[in-house]
Amino acid sequence: MKNRYKKRLLPCVMSAVLLCGCAGADTEKKESGSATQKMEKTSGTEEQDSSAEVVFEGRDMEGNLVTSDIFSESSLTMINVWATYCSPCLSEMPELGELAQEYDPEEFRIIGIVSNVPEGADEEKTELAEVLIEQTGADYPHLLLNQSLNDGLLSEVTAVPTTFFFDQEGKLLDTVVGAREKSDWKEMIDALLEK
Repeated sequence: MKNRYKKRLLPCVMSAVLLCGCAGADTEKKESGSATQKMEKTSGTEEQDSSAEVVFEGRDMEGNLVTSDIFSESSLTMINVWATYCSPCLSEMPELGELAQEYDPEEFRIIGIVSNVPEGADEEKTELAEVLIEQTGADYPHLLLNQSLNDGLLSEVTAVPTTFFFDQEGKLLDTVVGAREKSDWKEMIDALLEK
């Protein structure tokens, strides 16, 4: 039944996604700088409290607990916040999947957050996210939304995709609003790894 569901649902969903945009998609270049500056101001003015802003725990698609302790496992962690209805999000996910495979996990890792599928969501919503992850080849952990993520890490997110970069100590290094090409992400990743 699952396969029949996937075969019927996927073409409908992909058509709807391609016809719809997502908040902030048209203005991604304008918003990118201001979002980065806003987060830097927050980090710079409240340096002592910045660690509290990135503390979270959530469950991945398999139900495993993932906490902000995961930052300590890689030199650089990219958190990509996406939604099942967001065409720019889905368009960049295949290349994010490629990037996840190209780097040593001790050096760089990607984590996705499905911003419109909460933990405990009905099976249909969860299966849709699973199908999209599989179809886009985004083979890296994806967390489901919960109160911890919503109140902390995602409290400033106003559009998807939004991407955060954290160092090994969990310090926010950069925030990008909008989708990017693989070459742009790679350039950004390599520059952050060199610091």
